[in-house]
Amino acid sequence: RTFSTMTDPNDDNSGGGGAMGMSSMLKEVQELADKFKVEEDEQYVSPYAQLEKATVLQEARIFHDPTAVRENPRKCCTVIAQLLHLQNTGQFMSGAEATEVFFGVTKLFMSDDASLRRMVYLFIKEVAETCNQDDIIIVTSCLTKDMTCDVDLYRANALRVLVRIVDAAMLGAIERYVKQAIVDSSGQVSSSALVSASHLFNSSPECAAVVRRWISETTEATSSPNEMVQFHAMQLLYQIKSHDRLGVSKLVTQYSQRNSLKSPLAVVLLIRYTSKLLHDEVDDGRSTSIQDGSSVTRSGYQFLEASLRHKSEIVVYEAARAICNLPMLEPQDLSSAISVLQLFLSSPKPAVRFAAMRTLAAVANVHPRVVSKCNEDLEALLGDSNRSIATLAITTLLKTGSENSVDRLLKQISSFLTDIADEYKITVVRSLQQLCLTYPSKHRILVGFLSNFLREEGGFEFKRSIVASIVSLIQSVPETTESSLLHLCEFIEDCEFTMLSTQILHLLGELGPTTQTPSRYIRFLYNRVILENSAVRAAAVSALAKFAATCPSLRTSIMTLLKRSLVDEDDETRDRAAIVIAVVEEAMKMNPYVAPPEDAEAEDVAPDIYVEGDSAAFLLLESLPMSFDKLERSVKAYVSTPMSMESPEPITLSTLPIVEDTVEEIEAATNGAAGGVMMGDQDDMVPIGMTEEKKKKKAPAELAAAVYAIPELAHLGRAFRSSAPVPLTESETEYVVQCIKHIFANHVVLQFTVQNTLEDQRLDNVSVSVDDSESESFSLSGEIAAEQIPYGETKNCFAILERNPDGSFSPTTFDCELRFTVVQVDPATGEEEGDSYEEEYPLEHLEIATSDFMAKVSVPDFRKAWETIGNDNEVLEKFALQFRKMEEAVNSIIDYLGMQPCDGTAAIKPGTGKPHMLHLSGVFVSGEQVLARAQIAMQGESGGVVLKIAVRSDDGEVSRMVADCIR
Repeated sequence: RTFSTMTDPNDDNSGGGGAMGMSSMLKEVQELADKFKVEEDEQYVSPYAQLEKATVLQEARIFHDPTAVRENPRKCCTVIAQLLHLQNTGQFMSGAEATEVFFGVTKLFMSDDASLRRMVYLFIKEVAETCNQDDIIIVTSCLTKDMTCDVDLYRANALRVLVRIVDAAMLGAIERYVKQAIVDSSGQVSSSALVSASHLFNSSPECAAVVRRWISETTEATSSPNEMVQFHAMQLLYQIKSHDRLGVSKLVTQYSQRNSLKSPLAVVLLIRYTSKLLHDEVDDGRSTSIQDGSSVTRSGYQFLEASLRHKSEIVVYEAARAICNLPMLEPQDLSSAISVLQLFLSSPKPAVRFAAMRTLAAVANVHPRVVSKCNEDLEALLGDSNRSIATLAITTLLKTGSENSVDRLLKQISSFLTDIADEYKITVVRSLQQLCLTYPSKHRILVGFLSNFLREEGGFEFKRSIVASIVSLIQSVPETTESSLLHLCEFIEDCEFTMLSTQILHLLGELGPTTQTPSRYIRFLYNRVILENSAVRAAAVSALAKFAATCPSLRTSIMTLLKRSLVDEDDETRDRAAIVIAVVEEAMKMNPYVAPPEDAEAEDVAPDIYVEGDSAAFLLLESLPMSFDKLERSVKAYVSTPMSMESPEPITLSTLPIVEDTVEEIEAATNGAAGGVMMGDQDDMVPIGMTEEKKKKKAPAELAAAVYAIPELAHLGRAFRSSAPVPLTESETEYVVQCIKHIFANHVVLQFTVQNTLEDQRLDNVSVSVDDSESESFSLSGEIAAEQIPYGETKNCFAILERNPDGSFSPTTFDCELRFTVVQVDPATGEEEGDSYEEEYPLEHLEIATSDFMAKVSVPDFRKAWETIGNDNEVLEKFALQFRKMEEAVNSIIDYLGMQPCDGTAAIKPGTGKPHMLHLSGVFVSGEQVLARAQIAMQGESGGVVLKIAVRSDDGEVSRMVADCIR
C-alpha cells in the first residue's frame, strides 16, 4: 500500500498525533486477528445482522436519561453504532424519527466520556446530509464550544464535524478559530484543521474563496515539526494554487530548493507536483528536453534526481517513478532511476519489490535495453513467493531478453506457468506474443510452446488468449501460418469451448486453402462434422465449403463428405450443406477438374486454383459489399426516403443508399482493430458476425428525417450523407444556432436549428440568409422559414443550395445572418405585449468543404481494393505541414479528407520514430469509391511533418479534389 497508493490526505481518519510504531501496529493487528479468528467449519455472523429499526429506536431513548448516560456510556456507544449500521445499510429513519434521535444524541454532549464523545461526533457527521438542516444547526454552539476547549481530542474532532454542517455564510463566524487551529501547537488539531479546510475548499466555490484567505497560515504549517501536518499543509497549498500555473511553479521551486520538508509524505507530494509541472511544460510546448528546457524544467529535474538520494524509501521510489514517466528523457537519462529500482528488487519488503518491478515493467515497454541491465536481478525474482512479482519479472524478461536467451527463458516459464492462476498466465502469453514479433526467427519454438499449453488445464480466458496470440502471429509473421494451423487443428480435437472451436474453424476456412497442402486439414474438419455439437458442425461445413470453392482438386472428396450432412438433425447444418453441395456441383459441371498425369514434372503441374468466373468461388468466397448491420441500416434509410417505395426501380445492393460507419466502427478503426479473420486485439477477440450490440449513431436517414418531412423538398430524392451539427453561435448567447449539412446528388440542404433563450420574446418568420454572391460552385435556390419559436423551444429553418454541374467544385465559405421578427410577450402567460419589429443577428461563417461530400465507408480488404482500382486516375502529392506531434497530424489529415481509416492505421505505435502509413477509404457523392495512402514523417529539429499522399478513384477529377483537401 505504501508504494502503490499513498494515504488520501482528505481522509477524515488520517491521524495527526504522531505515527504509531510499526512493531506495535503489527502486534495490535495480530491480536485483533486472533480475537476474531474463525474456524474453517464456522461461519462468521455479524452481531448487527438481525437488527430491527424499531428495537434500536426504542433503545435510543437511553439518551434522554442523564443517569443512564453517566453510569453506562458504553451502552450509549453501542446504540449509536447500531444506528449508524442501520443508516449505512439503507434502513433510513423517517423525518420525525431522525429528529427525535438527533436531539437525543445532542444531550450526550453533557457526558465527559471520551469514547462516547467521539461516537457523538461520528454520528453527527454521518447523518448531517440526511437530517433536517435546521436540526443540524442546533449543535453548532456545542461544537464551537468544544472547538475552543482545552482537550485536543475534542478540538480536533469538533473541527471535522463543523465543516460538514456549515455553509459559506456560517463559515465566516468560525473562520478565526479554524485559522488559529491550523497553526496550533498540537499536531492533531492542526492536521484536523487542514483536512477540514481541504473539505471546505471542495464543497463550494464560496467556501473555496474563504479558504484561499488562509494561505499564510497554511504556509506556516508547512514548517511544523509534525510530519502529518506538513503533509496536509502541502496538499492544501497545492489545492489553493492548482488553477494558477505560475503559483504552482513558484510553490514547487520554493520548496524543492528550500529543502525544509521533513515529512516523507510531504516530499512525495512535492515530487508529484513537480512531475505534473514538467509534463505540463512539455504538453504546452515550452520544453522539448531537459537541456534545452525552461528554468522550471531544469530545476524540477534536478530536484527529482536529488530525491533519489533521500533517506526514505517511499521518496526514493516516487522520484524514480516520476523520472521514468517523464516524456522528454532519452534512454541514457533514465540510468540513475533504473539503478535505484534495481536495488529495490532485492529488498526484503514485498511492497518495495513489487513497486520497483511494476515500474521497470512499464519502462521495458518503451526502453527494453535500459532495463536489460537488471536481467540477473529479474531472474532471481522468478521464484518469488509473491506471484504478482514473479509474473511481472517473467514478462519483463521476455521484453528485455536477447534472442539467445529465449530457450532458457522458456524452460523457466514451463515450470512457472503450472503454479500460477490463469490471470497471470494470460499476461505471460501476451508477452510471449510480443517476443515472437521481436524475434520472428524463433516463431516455431514460441508457437509450439504456446500450443503445448492449449492442451494443458486452463479456463476459457486463458485458452482464448493463446488462440488470439497465435492468430495475431499468423497475421504479423506469415511464416508461422502452416505450423500454427496444425497446432490449432490438434487443439480443436478435444476443445471443450464451442466459441473457440468455431473461431478456429473459420480461420481454417480462410487460410487453409491457401497453404501448400490444403488436403491435410480436411480430416480435422470432417471430424468436427461427425463428433461435435450443432454450432461446431455448421462451422465445419462452412469451412469445408471454402476448401471446395478454392481447390478444384478436392471438390469430389469434399462432396462425398458433405452429403452425409444432408441428414443432419440440425437445421442450420443441413441447410448449409445443401446450399454448398448445389453450388459446388453446378461449378463442377461448368468447370470439370482434370487431374495432371502421374508422371508430370512438378513445374509442369498447373496450380490448384479455381478458374476465372467460377460460380462456386464467387458465391462461397466473395463477401457481401457491406456487413449485415450496414445492410439493415441501408434498407431502413431506403424505406424512410420519400417516394422510394413507389419507385419501379428494383432494390439491389447497388441502388441501396450509402451508409457511413457508426461511431463504434470508427472507434474500432482508430484504436487499431483491423479487419481480417478475427476482429479485436489481444484483450478481446470477437469472431466475425458476433459483435456486441451497442448504441448506434444516428444513421444519415434519421438525421435527414427533418428534410424528408417537408413536401417541398421531396423532389431532391435521398440524402447521400448528413454532417454533424456545426455551431454558428456560442452556447451562451440569446439565440443558439446550429447547422446540419445534408448532401444530396445536386443540392445541399442547410438545416439551421434555432433556439430562443429569451423568455420575454417570441421569434416569428425565422430564416437564415446565406450569401452566395462569392461562390462559384453553389447558388441559393430556396429558403424555408420557421413560423414561430417561443421561449425555450428549438425549431428548424432551411436554405437550399444548388450545385453548379458545369463549374469545378471548390471549398466555399458563406456569410450567414439570422433574420426574424421579434414579438414581445408576457413571460408568465406568453401573450403578446407591445409592438413587433424586424431583427437581424450575425452568425459565424459556414464552410462547405470537399470532406462534406465524402462518406466514411471502410473496405474489408484495403490492399485488394487498392490494386483493383489501379493507378490510372492516381494523384500523388507532397505537403509540409506544421504539426508538433504525429498524433495531431494523423487526426488532422483524417478530418481534412473526411475518410475512414482502415486496417487500424489510425493508431500510432509509440516510440518508433518511423514514418507512419495511413490507409483511408470513402465514397464520394458521385458514387466513386476513393482510397488514399498517406505516409507521414516527422521532421528533425526543424519540426513539422512531411506528408506524401496517393489518392485513387475511378474519376481523376475526384482524386484531384480529394488530394487538394490538404491545407
